[in-house]
Order: sequence, then C-alpha cells, then structure tokens
Amino acid sequence: MTIPTGTARLAALQIGSRATTAETLEALMARRDELKAANPDLLVLPEALLGGYPKGADFGVRLGYRTPAGRDAFRRYWEQAIEIDGQEVAALGELAADLGCTMVVGAIVRAGATLHCSALHFIPDGCLAGHRGKLMPTAAERLIWGQGGPDDVRVFDSPVGRIAPVICWENFMPLFRAALYGQGVTIWAAPTVDDRPQWEVAMRHIAHEGRCFLVSACQWLGPTQTALGEPITLIDRAADVPIIGGGSIIVSPMGEVLAGPLRGGEGLLVAEVDLADIVRARFDFDAAGHYARPDIFRLDVTRPSR
Repeated sequence: MTIPTGTARLAALQIGSRATTAETLEALMARRDELKAANPDLLVLPEALLGGYPKGADFGVRLGYRTPAGRDAFRRYWEQAIEIDGQEVAALGELAADLGCTMVVGAIVRAGATLHCSALHFIPDGCLAGHRGKLMPTAAERLIWGQGGPDDVRVFDSPVGRIAPVICWENFMPLFRAALYGQGVTIWAAPTVDDRPQWEVAMRHIAHEGRCFLVSACQWLGPTQTALGEPITLIDRAADVPIIGGGSIIVSPMGEVLAGPLRGGEGLLVAEVDLADIVRARFDFDAAGHYARPDIFRLDVTRPSR
C-alpha cells in the first residue's frame, strides 16, 4: 500500500437539509463560489444531506402497530430520496468536477421501496466511483432505512489517499473500524448528524487510533426548522436549541483538532495538511501493521460470493 505524500486541503461543509431535496441541492450549489475559493482536495458533506434526516419524526409507529398517517409520511420521505442514476447524482458529479476534488456526500438512496442511508464517493473528474450503505441504522432509524451488506465494508482510492466513508454511529463499531484499518485507510470521512460533545471525543480517538486524517461533516438545523416538513415530537429540547447543532471537525493522525468543531450555524471548515504526517504518526503505532499482532488476533470479514 502506498501512502501519498505532499500537502492536501481537507474540507467539511456544515449544511442542513431543506424542506425538499431539490431545495437542498439548490442551497448546496449556491455555495459553489465559496467552495471553489477554498480549493479543497477532499470535501465531505453531512449524513443524509440529500433526502434528509427527519429528526424527531415518528412515522406514526408504536410497538405492534403502524398508522395510515405514518405510512403516508414514509411515502413523502421516500419521494425525497434519490436514485443512483438520477439527476441529483449527475449534479453532484458536475460540482465535484467543477471543484476538481474528491467528494463524499451523505444521501438517502432508493432501492425499490427500501431506503438506504448512503455515502457517495465522487472522484475529481466528476464520476461517481462508488457508494456504500450504512451497515447498522441506529435505534428508530431501522424503521425507515435498510441495512448495508458485506460489499459496504470498503474504502475508496483517491489522489489524497484511501478514504473510508463511515456514517454516524458506524464509527462506534470496533470491528468495522478494524476492517477498514486493514484495508489501508489514510483519510477517515465521517458524515453525521450526531451533534453531541461526545462526537468530538470519538473523532479524536478514531483519528489517533487509526493514525489517519479525519474529516467529519455534520448537519445544522436551527431551532425553528422542521425535518423535511414533517412534525417533530422531541420533548426534551429547549425551544432555542438547534434541532441538529453541527460540530463538524477536522483532526490530525495524532488526534489533534485542526479545524472546528463548528457550532452556531452553517459553514465551511478547511485544513491544509501534510500527508506525510500519517507515516510520522504510525512510527510508534500502526493498528493494521506492527501493532496488530496477527499471531494472536484475527478478524474474519464475510465477503459476498462472486
């Protein structure tokens, strides 16, 4: 495995979903000049940015039954999801080509009637190089999203290194992290909607454990915004607290914060880094190398039959 050297500009755009996917895409494209001026080599966008994260919506579910109104709420949510061969993906590819950068985008992707929380990976020429689905939707997310599969345990090559797009609480799966370390990840991309202070702690730990650069982009939704127009049922949130409070962050391979965490609104984080810091950091700890002890530990990852 070759670890790239030289400098790279890593960026996280903190932005929230609008009432519709079309409006979200329009808001993203409105930041094109800002993004071009930042000149990123890698741009990470939040979890479920296209398609939306309906925080607080209950879809009419109670244990043992579903309601007609909840089924219709799911239909409306399904309508905002994207198709891999759809116009939204084409527009994102055009943006990546215009910026000339690798881009990781959180999106809700339709597979028939099933939805998947996914990360899309665009290369600098604008092509969609691939995508992966969230392995384990968290808690009530399982009501609306399907699970990922063995093919989703993967990293993507890019001019700035091997990128692992790891979505929200997948970051807390120790064996998933170990499998990605074994695939030679050098930049960890973490699209999320987790705005808790604990998220920064986790991101700094993962960057330090994996001895990789880490870029996490979180959504930001203000106190009066609703999730894709659906009613919210949060009962433990003060009226002036954002629905999703951001916290996007960029971290070094030694766990040092390079930019962020960003609070209080939408915005762009950028850090210019020396990729050789990955090798410097792994001098005394390489999770998949000299510190792995394969004579004692072995991780078997189920692979689909070809």
